[in-house]
Amino acid sequence: MRFDLLHPADQLVMIMNRIYQYGMTTTSGGNLSIRDANGDIWITPSSIDKGSLTRNDIMRVTKDGEIIGPHKPSVELPFHRDIYRLRPDLNAILHAHPPTLVAFSLARKIPNTRLVPSVSQICGEVSMAKYEVPGSEKLGEYLSGEFAKGYNTVMMENHGVCCGAKDLFHAFMAFETLDFCGRIEIDARKVGTPNELTQTQINLDTSKAHPPLDAFVARQISSEECAARRDMCQLIHRAYDQRLFNSTQGTFSQRLSDGSFLITPYYMDRKYLEPEDIVRIKNGMCEEGKTPSRSTLLHQAIYDRHPEIGSVIVAHPPAIMAFACTDAEFDSRTIPESYINLRNVKRLPYASSTLDPEGTADALSETSPVLIVSNQCVIVSGSTLLNAFDRLEVLDYSAKAIIAAKDIGPLVMITPDEVKDIEKAFNL
Repeated sequence: MRFDLLHPADQLVMIMNRIYQYGMTTTSGGNLSIRDANGDIWITPSSIDKGSLTRNDIMRVTKDGEIIGPHKPSVELPFHRDIYRLRPDLNAILHAHPPTLVAFSLARKIPNTRLVPSVSQICGEVSMAKYEVPGSEKLGEYLSGEFAKGYNTVMMENHGVCCGAKDLFHAFMAFETLDFCGRIEIDARKVGTPNELTQTQINLDTSKAHPPLDAFVARQISSEECAARRDMCQLIHRAYDQRLFNSTQGTFSQRLSDGSFLITPYYMDRKYLEPEDIVRIKNGMCEEGKTPSRSTLLHQAIYDRHPEIGSVIVAHPPAIMAFACTDAEFDSRTIPESYINLRNVKRLPYASSTLDPEGTADALSETSPVLIVSNQCVIVSGSTLLNAFDRLEVLDYSAKAIIAAKDIGPLVMITPDEVKDIEKAFNL
């Protein structure tokens, strides 16, 4: 999707609907704005249902101060103006109150952006602005003052968060990523002590190069490939809706019968991926004109070593990442379904999937179809695309159950003898 070709009013409605749909704001909460090429500010209205906005509800404030539209602009218009005045490089501002980030703002703490390497890259350094009454000049002064220091993501005491970026999609991406990060940290603190990455470790990931693949021109697309592209997009969208993926994080791949495979593209919004966006990899070459996921070589290594594997998913769901970001061991012996699907989940050191894709691929087996890579991701394999997706869901749901159980009482796992009964009953 060419997000930049949408009218500012349509962009604001699309992103606000997305924020509301995923429970990251309330009917009356939050505000978004875009500064267009003319210097006019397009902003969400005040006291209008955020769950049913239309493009006709969006307000326009010209650079001369004229207000155009059927409502009052957001009460927070003053701080949007202040930030734009101080930061000519920013053309979009997003402010909302997702429960996770409100929790941090109540504790007057900033989520640790060094638990997963991509977070600090996307959000940058995060600061905290002092509390003041919403819509007040003082709040605008405090908030714009933090942006004037060069911060693009600013937590607000007892309020929420404000993100600025070159466009609204990048502001949303920083907002969503910080919320994911906060959810990981909250869950991680329930199972252990979060392990923070060093700057050297973060640099190792952020400097990861795209695989050097020659290009090929796809002359013909089989019905098998058309179906696989369609099915991948449907499950990628579902993974996003289930909050197993975020905007640009999470990779699906699927093997085709000729030995080639399809994989998600690099840095494209997972919510709106279309079949034509999916990238085919054939004989070590990449479909011309596309950029595949940076984990392509890992997927290739897995398919080369495991003819029984038909699909691979690399993801960062918050609940299971709580285990990845601590020394807590994940045990799949929660309920029979979990053990049947996940078996023995292995843990690999940070950056294994990047530095040693062949060794990572070798760690997968019939009895260990899922890997946790410390502070980085989970790798889930399956015989089919649906099988891999089911395992990803079961993995994160099992992690959620374990985390929730810690507030109830001591955990009682399925015993070794009971595991033998399961293996016998299901021919494992």
